[in-house]
Amino acid sequence: MADLSLKASRKTVSRAAAGASASSRGAAEAGLAAAAGSVWPPDQTVRFTVAMRSRAHTVKGQGVGACYDEQVRAVKRGLAGVDIKENKLGQADIVHYHTINPRFLFERLLTRRRRVGIAYVHFLPETLEESLRLPRLVRAALNRYLLFFYNSMDYLVTVNPSFIEKMRGYDLDRPQLACIPNFVSAEPFANVDPRQVALARRRFGLGADDFVVLGVGQLQTRKGVVDFVETARRLPHVQFIWAGGFSFGRLSGGYDEIRDLMNRLPDNVHFIGLVERDDMPLIYHLADLMFLPSFDELFPMAILEAQCCRKPVLLRDIPVYESILAGYYLRGDGPESFAAEIARLVGDPDLYQQWSDRSDAAHRLYSEANAVAQWERLYKEAYAQRGCRQQTRGTAK
Repeated sequence: MADLSLKASRKTVSRAAAGASASSRGAAEAGLAAAAGSVWPPDQTVRFTVAMRSRAHTVKGQGVGACYDEQVRAVKRGLAGVDIKENKLGQADIVHYHTINPRFLFERLLTRRRRVGIAYVHFLPETLEESLRLPRLVRAALNRYLLFFYNSMDYLVTVNPSFIEKMRGYDLDRPQLACIPNFVSAEPFANVDPRQVALARRRFGLGADDFVVLGVGQLQTRKGVVDFVETARRLPHVQFIWAGGFSFGRLSGGYDEIRDLMNRLPDNVHFIGLVERDDMPLIYHLADLMFLPSFDELFPMAILEAQCCRKPVLLRDIPVYESILAGYYLRGDGPESFAAEIARLVGDPDLYQQWSDRSDAAHRLYSEANAVAQWERLYKEAYAQRGCRQQTRGTAK
């Protein structure tokens, strides 16, 4: 199939530039531009139905739900001739699975000869092991189920090109693999009343002149929560807030350790719990910096949401970001280096503005229009495959 992966330079760069290089940014932009063109003539209308299947909103506070909302809203308003049905199978030509529920697998096995199946890859077995505390036998069974689900599809779509090689390592022999990056629609994050921001700061005990560092995500060891707090201890004059909770309760990785940590927080750290997504634009705007010290990620929606609000982003220096965000984020490898990067931004308004501008550039790179063009390519290719499959079946009869 056509290569839909976002290509970016993997060149090693200095921490001072935090991954910034004209060549890596240019490569990322070129990769998106190459993927954006339609594979069908613009005057040729193709009409078909895509059924969206998801149970993401049954667990609050996870990025899968935000990804689902953004993708469905965008293709509904951006793809002419494509009928999008949400959790209604009907006479769909293509079924796009956003979550891996057993009901969806059963449905897929019954309809795979008639419909093209596409599944989002939000996690792999190693991701689940780091996120959930499960008995060994349960974890092994879940891993087998996950790979069986993925292998039942015609296409698997990941949001980070680095996951392509990982998926190949699992011998997923049936599906074709593609990469279409996440994106964030600008509207909800642009229209935030400054008076509401000021009120929110006061509600959380933050002063008008405080420099505020924001962490967003589930409370798991994998998210780097401990390093978030340890960084705050080194910067008592800076305020740190974390939006997110234990979405999977006691099954969350590191539950006991993080619970203990929350009982002995420094005065400048505030855990504000789960925040509804409709309220998140306000949370991003009351902050000055997005700080996500995760040890492992795919392509967090929280990063794109913060960049949509022009907030500089500080991340752990892990390879997964290099292919998607090179040049658009500051980096560190532990509390000492994280604290040093934050101190630089606090003390240098010009440097802060530079990284604010880079976040804005990243938001424009990962735009809704670019993403919709790539989904158009994939859906039309999948629909063409369905036509070939039906023609072959008809000939066989």
